Amino acid sequence: MRVTIAEVARRARVSKTTVSRVLNNKADVDAATAIRVREVIAATGYIPSAGAVGLARGVTRTVGMLVPGLTWPWMGEVLQGVADVVESKGYGLLLSTTNRGADSLGEFSRQVSAKAFDGLLLVEPPDAVRHLRVLHDSGLPVVVIDDRGRRPAFPSVGTDNRHGGAAAARHLLDTGRTRLATVTGPHGFGCTADRLNGFNEVVLDAGLTLDPRLIIEGDFTSESGEAAILQLLETGPEFDAVFAHNDLTAAGVLAGLRRAGRTVPGDVAVVGFDDIPLAAHTQPPLTTIHQPLRQMGETAAGLLLDRLAGAPPPDEPLIVPTSLVVRESTRVP
Repeated sequence: MRVTIAEVARRARVSKTTVSRVLNNKADVDAATAIRVREVIAATGYIPSAGAVGLARGVTRTVGMLVPGLTWPWMGEVLQGVADVVESKGYGLLLSTTNRGADSLGEFSRQVSAKAFDGLLLVEPPDAVRHLRVLHDSGLPVVVIDDRGRRPAFPSVGTDNRHGGAAAARHLLDTGRTRLATVTGPHGFGCTADRLNGFNEVVLDAGLTLDPRLIIEGDFTSESGEAAILQLLETGPEFDAVFAHNDLTAAGVLAGLRRAGRTVPGDVAVVGFDDIPLAAHTQPPLTTIHQPLRQMGETAAGLLLDRLAGAPPPDEPLIVPTSLVVRESTRVP
């Protein structure tokens, strides 16, 4: 039996008028109520009329973008890629962060209810998937710039983390390194698994194995990189190379090696991941895997604008390639 607006209202414990106001993004519905109504809509599969959907989406010629914060070292490149495409097509960009937690998400929900933008670009915060699926299922086009590799149930743009990890291993082996250490990202991130798996596959193909004692979990900060390398130097077996899962971690690895009196690349070669501007200015400059951050932003913005124009979503995530950038931290004399 087709779900009615009355059933949605009953389950959400609101009036039919309130449901209608949520569908039409009226500003006089509080954020918590709007979220609850949209969750019921998603759970019941309620489909409003085509006219109601069109009105709910609105036409503002504005794209929303929700990011965890603006201090992430690669965020500027992603934002610039998004802005280049959005502005070239005559759209405005409304930027929000989740830096203040629930308060930020509440303000973002009010922007949704006020019909402030036509579609949403997202660098996924850890706790927002449920809300985003509700928004997407209720008619708001959403595209994720998916650095974490979590592959949510709506269109996303990511990078080839497995290929990048493989390229790092191949380069280190080609330069004669055989005792390879790794400082990973957080365990729960998809990109961590992909980078480590790609790295390990190349090592196994070369007839070697990764010593589990030389795999240390980090948290993508320079502090975790320095702590990990000092731990390895104190307790682990000997190693002659380190693959750090991002450039900030790699910078910490370099600092720890300097502190311990080890030379780079003489004693230990170091490879990072991302190719943020810092990578060219570490001591020594860092060999890294270039993640095409601006291209990821451009691709995601283009995908969202195509969706707003009526194009169907792609069947699979769009993956942009990585590439190796060789600098002094691994160069063979």
